[in-house]
Amino acid sequence: MLIAINTRLVLKNKLEGIGWFTYETVSRMARNHSEHRFLFIFDRPVHPDFKFTDNVEIVVAGPPTRHPVLWYVWFEWVIPRILKKYKADLFISPDGYASLRAKVPTITVIHDLNYVYHPEFLPSLAARYFNYFIPKFAKRAVRIGTVSEYSKRDIAKTYGIEGNNIDVYYNGSNDAYRPLPADRQQEVRNQYSDGRSYFIFVGALSPRKNVPGLLRAYNIYRKNGGNSLLLIIGDAMHKTEEIDRCMQQMQYAGDVRFPGRLSVDVLSSVMASAQALVMVPFFEGFGIPLVEAMYCDVPIVCSNTTSLPEVVGDAALMSKPDDYDTIALHMSKIESDQGLRNALIEKGRIQRSVFSWEKSAERLWTSVEKALKL
Repeated sequence: MLIAINTRLVLKNKLEGIGWFTYETVSRMARNHSEHRFLFIFDRPVHPDFKFTDNVEIVVAGPPTRHPVLWYVWFEWVIPRILKKYKADLFISPDGYASLRAKVPTITVIHDLNYVYHPEFLPSLAARYFNYFIPKFAKRAVRIGTVSEYSKRDIAKTYGIEGNNIDVYYNGSNDAYRPLPADRQQEVRNQYSDGRSYFIFVGALSPRKNVPGLLRAYNIYRKNGGNSLLLIIGDAMHKTEEIDRCMQQMQYAGDVRFPGRLSVDVLSSVMASAQALVMVPFFEGFGIPLVEAMYCDVPIVCSNTTSLPEVVGDAALMSKPDDYDTIALHMSKIESDQGLRNALIEKGRIQRSVFSWEKSAERLWTSVEKALKL
């Protein structure tokens, strides 16, 4: 059997949440099922660091999908041609996109419906594309995957799809994320925060992540006597003007650092040396950094919205994403109360056992078996 997979978001040094999901699950699935052949379809040359198994064939076919018009061209014209040429038995698209013209059974993974509730967070043409095409992709798919029970219920309700046609595969954590000894943590702090303790945010700088809200909460935390820095790790995506305005208005803007995107080896050390991860998005289908923090024995402050309570269980302090005073209070408590920190870390050790990329790959393969009735 030949399984074709859209791997266009597997990009060297540019892996975001969906890219990590794609890489971690489909590479394992191919390795675990050597009795089948896999076709990984890229829209640009593949970096040599991505080494796949012998039963994986790589196809590179442009144009690079950097714009909604090019999304349409790639999925409606390039993908059907490749699937037909290679006589694929199944097409898996891990990023929510699919092809209406393809004749091959399709599994599409829809991570969340942020674009339905907050189209204003996206460039207007992208929001229009998502809201027009993804419902159609969902209706055409033989099975739908998603990354949380929250998103499963949301997809079923919003698109009128039976829940038994939707499978959940939680995200996992890269093996690099693990606790660090105290002396190594201090070395990391010496390099990234002048030796001071810090809170950390990890994610793309887009409106849905509520970075301005985090900055406002941090300013309150500092006014209330807090001493730690704030590290915001990630690249700017779109509509970051409010972040700039908040920084200009903040009393403690000088203690907010933007190191940009970091490699996994570096980021895992920076995460493991943090006082806590603070993530207060408006909308999240999962939130991989939450799991990475738990694997690093780092406490969490996060929103109580969408999928986040499902992911963190009782291993975090939660609040509404726009309740800046409570977010600031949670940060102060974690800074001052070692007993609370230890309790959250212990709860995180229990909660993190639910999440691993190996389990994610196994669940994705179960979808394949259901789709093809193996």
